[in-house]
Amino acid sequence: MNYYLAVLKKYVDFSGRARRSEYWYFALFNIIFLIVAMALDNLLGTTVPPMPYGVFYLIYSMIVLIPGLAVFVRRMHDVGKSGAYIFLIFIPLVGAIWLFVLCVTEGTSGKNIYGEDPKAVSITEI
Repeated sequence: MNYYLAVLKKYVDFSGRARRSEYWYFALFNIIFLIVAMALDNLLGTTVPPMPYGVFYLIYSMIVLIPGLAVFVRRMHDVGKSGAYIFLIFIPLVGAIWLFVLCVTEGTSGKNIYGEDPKAVSITEI
């Protein structure tokens, strides 16, 4: 949960690097919260009729859109790639697989052009 909160604290920080654990814990908690928001929408009847989600889901999604993009860009920086790699998602199937591989790849050790190694900095310091 600390990594999730750390990503939210760096709301629009697209510079620097993000460890694999920071990125994947954010993704995990994000999915959990999206499921909870969808369940709330269904329980409270706030869904948009043809879809299983509604107001709470959309509000939460909009809140975490920018932090999600920022942590992705920082994750790409950790593996030595530009944040522009996000556009690979537009290549059907291959782009998504390539981005997944980059996201699970260990970051470059030591300093790179995007900053210091995030493994050298403890999460408690963030």
